[in-house]
Amino acid sequence: MQRRDAIEKIMESIDDELIVCNIGFPSRELYDIRDRHETFYMIGSMGLASSIGLGLALSKPDKDIVVIDGDGALLMNMGSLVTVNACSPRNLTWIVINNGAYGSTGNQETYAKDLDLSEIASSVGLKSYSFEDIDLNEIIKDDECNFVEFKCEPGNSTAPIIEFSPVFIKDRFMKIL
Repeated sequence: MQRRDAIEKIMESIDDELIVCNIGFPSRELYDIRDRHETFYMIGSMGLASSIGLGLALSKPDKDIVVIDGDGALLMNMGSLVTVNACSPRNLTWIVINNGAYGSTGNQETYAKDLDLSEIASSVGLKSYSFEDIDLNEIIKDDECNFVEFKCEPGNSTAPIIEFSPVFIKDRFMKIL
């Protein structure tokens, strides 16, 4: 299974939740699979999808927030694990798709290919799961701050470029808020 397949599986559990998606191919693949006004596609700022998702979760406590992130992005901002745990918003589900590669820059290997990101997240106090072991619908709705690692193979699909400008994406998303 590759990242696009993982995103398709994740989207089977998405209804009206707000989504923040990691930059590059993850956003392009999500856009191609199911574009929605409730999705904020990251165009830049690798490593900050979790920080934006955390801010949303804290400011919108009655709305479920899902972050779709990558292993390379997590490795760029490991401090976000501690910050998310310290705040522990009950409405945040942070899903890290670990394909062991920087997919948007040529599939160079990350160090995450040899790591258990779920175990690392647990070590700082986050409630952590492997995607294969859970019902994502239940995790999203369970009123806890959750971290989910979804392991898959490296590779990019032929997803199209997102046709919207960053300003359009921001404005469309803000109207939902």
